[in-house]
Amino acid sequence: MLKIVVLLLVAAVVASLFISLYFVYKDKGNSTRAVKWLTVRVVLQAIVIAILLGGILFGYITGRLQ
Repeated sequence: MLKIVVLLLVAAVVASLFISLYFVYKDKGNSTRAVKWLTVRVVLQAIVIAILLGGILFGYITGRLQ
């Protein structure tokens, strides 16, 4: 279950990165849409890191991945 959540969040991070890249090229600096999507990416990445650290601390993720 944890693996699916992390993979979905990583996919959302990659998608938001490409969306922000699209807005950088489309808006050419006239809008803040790229900044908003990059903020979304940073927040999602922080959630992924928090989930992984929590999984390690609570024993859901062991030192050996199989």
